[in-house]
Amino acid sequence: MPSLLNPSRPPVFCPGCSHERSLHALDKALQQLLLEPQDVIIVSDIGCSGLFDVFFATHAFHGLHGRALTYAAGLKLARPHATVVVVMGDGGVGIGGAHLLAACRRNLDLTLLILNNFNFGMTGGQYSCTTPREARVGSGFLNTLEPPLDVCRTVAAAGAPFVVRRSVYSPDLSEKFAEAITYGGFAVVDVWGGCPGRYMKANPLTPKDVDALVEKAGLWNGPVAENERPEYGAAYASHVGASSPAWDWKGTEARFRASLSGRYGTVFLGAAGERVLSAGHLWAMTAVRAGLHVTQKNDYNITVMRGPSLAEVLLSSEPIDYPGIEQPDAVVALAREGVERMAQGWAELTPQSLVIQAVDVPVPDHRGRAVQVDFKKAGIGRKDRAVASLGILARLSGIFRIEDLVETAAFTVPPSQRDTTVQLLHKGADLASP
Repeated sequence: MPSLLNPSRPPVFCPGCSHERSLHALDKALQQLLLEPQDVIIVSDIGCSGLFDVFFATHAFHGLHGRALTYAAGLKLARPHATVVVVMGDGGVGIGGAHLLAACRRNLDLTLLILNNFNFGMTGGQYSCTTPREARVGSGFLNTLEPPLDVCRTVAAAGAPFVVRRSVYSPDLSEKFAEAITYGGFAVVDVWGGCPGRYMKANPLTPKDVDALVEKAGLWNGPVAENERPEYGAAYASHVGASSPAWDWKGTEARFRASLSGRYGTVFLGAAGERVLSAGHLWAMTAVRAGLHVTQKNDYNITVMRGPSLAEVLLSSEPIDYPGIEQPDAVVALAREGVERMAQGWAELTPQSLVIQAVDVPVPDHRGRAVQVDFKKAGIGRKDRAVASLGILARLSGIFRIEDLVETAAFTVPPSQRDTTVQLLHKGADLASP
């Protein structure tokens, strides 16, 4: 079984970081279990442990600090046959403590790997909920005022039916990971290691030191007999299967018909303030009103007044399982910032890919069918390009009529912008006309 690590993103941690050992131990466990990448979901949050979702070539979800277990619960309930592995640090445990306790009580079939290095390493080495009182950390004396949390005792007391504590240097670490993954319920593995970039500068730890700390705290080896009980998903299904659904969702009634069979992915590439996300939303809502399945994913900098602004909108006549657009059917290139953000995606375009390109925005070489548009000559400013491009896209793709976009705008665009939006849609359609 080949490695499930991502060949395009080799793991990069600080020299000597214990997270890298955990990464390879997890990869080894997944290989031992003969799991395919498409069957695994890695869920992470913030911190150095949050890099795991990038370093594995599996499905992934990266969320808010301490909230990884909430996302994982939804994923597992929606895809019960998927192998869902949650990776978080001791920082995430402290921040998301209530979610951890709820997961222990619920007993959903998830695997939680806690990469415990006794500090908030990414933000400066401040103390966490597991920092020893005698440690010297970046938050002064505060850790001396609170006893460290014993993760294993806490999760066992809360109802976790499978609990393991190991040093990251333990020779059976990958085997314990594999046991946790195959356990039919909520499984927690507390992995102790060191942070050379922060914690270990003031608190030197050798592998033997870490092993000794784990021995002193006490090994935990797996099933907790008094907590073993039916797994939540199976129990939930047994109840739901015996009753009538409270609401049989039939979908949205189509207001008009779209000319689409299969999937059609469009990537809008612009800059902040150019209404790129709004244009993507209007395109998506037009699809909803046509009875299509739709996903929209936005990407923009936290500096919302500058930088790139991207919207990926996937339309489909069938339910959407994977919302990624790996090979766009259409690219709308409106600003340099957005074009640069999609740097690697241009090589994926095919001769059938439509590229709507503003004449003053250079793009990398590609194999797509380019349509250059002189927005300036048409009297369309930068802030209006994205909306006008929808008229061009509708005309050239043939998926919607301009009237469909106009009708949708009447329901989704604020009243103060409707007239301008309708004018821009028609202007765009005129630009696409021969």
